[in-house]
Amino acid sequence: MKIVFLDAKTMGDDIDLSVFKQFGTFETFDMTALEQRVEHIGDAKIILTNKVMIDKEVIDACPNLGLICVTATGMNNVDLEYAKQKGVTVKNVAGYSTASVAQTTFTLALSLIGQSAYYDQYVKSGAWAKSKIFTHVERPFKEIKGKKWGIVGFGTIGKEVAKIASAFGATVVYYSTSGANNDAQFARVELDALFKTCDIISIHAPLNDKTKGLVQKEALSLMKKGAVLINVGRGGIINEADLAEAIDKNGIYAGIDVTAYEPIEEGNPLLHVKHMERLAMSPHVAGASVEARTELNRLVGENIKDYIGE
Repeated sequence: MKIVFLDAKTMGDDIDLSVFKQFGTFETFDMTALEQRVEHIGDAKIILTNKVMIDKEVIDACPNLGLICVTATGMNNVDLEYAKQKGVTVKNVAGYSTASVAQTTFTLALSLIGQSAYYDQYVKSGAWAKSKIFTHVERPFKEIKGKKWGIVGFGTIGKEVAKIASAFGATVVYYSTSGANNDAQFARVELDALFKTCDIISIHAPLNDKTKGLVQKEALSLMKKGAVLINVGRGGIINEADLAEAIDKNGIYAGIDVTAYEPIEEGNPLLHVKHMERLAMSPHVAGASVEARTELNRLVGENIKDYIGE
């Protein structure tokens, strides 16, 4: 049985992919361009893909294909309905990155709330060594304790963030993007109320018809001056041009791990904000801790075992 990983580079060089050799002939490609998909898949029975698009054209061109293992939770890159029609099984992995994403949420939030980048540079630049005073408080920073933290998307990750934010001493409220999540421990509010009243807002929702473009100028205009918005969900949830404008004109802060197009485009408005000190960014790594990727690797193996009946 032939198994092909179409974008193995997304797992990182420190993860042992040789575990998949136990299932058959295993071949990897660092990345696969759209025009290379059929060539790379060939007569493979099982493919692993993180972001490579598997659509009707590919499924029809690869008749031996039986299992698509998405090495992520989101399956937006697969035509699920057509795969089902053609008898192709699609399996994703859920829950592997909860701790990693929650930790990155607080890494971004704390870097902005605590102004850690500024203070780090202040010391390393030699400015502190030249100071006549032992401390330097010209860049105010605040605490999470006593603040109101709003969570958009209250699934497993959102609930983990709520737990940690509560431990910091924040009051947590949430907005359920699906409308299905309820939690008696925390107050459920409407989106406008959340943006209007919260000091910190973090997004933990998938990208779908209900969330695409959910956060635009109107919602951003409701935010308090100095409020912090974190997005570790999906880039398409926020209108990035509106966010860039709100950072510069409304005085809000943003921590962004995901963008609408990835890698980020050079013309993305977020790369051209005037007040860069109000923006912290990371390159879609929230769910990519060593521990998360190791667990992801293991669970993909379990999906293959389930498929072949071991």
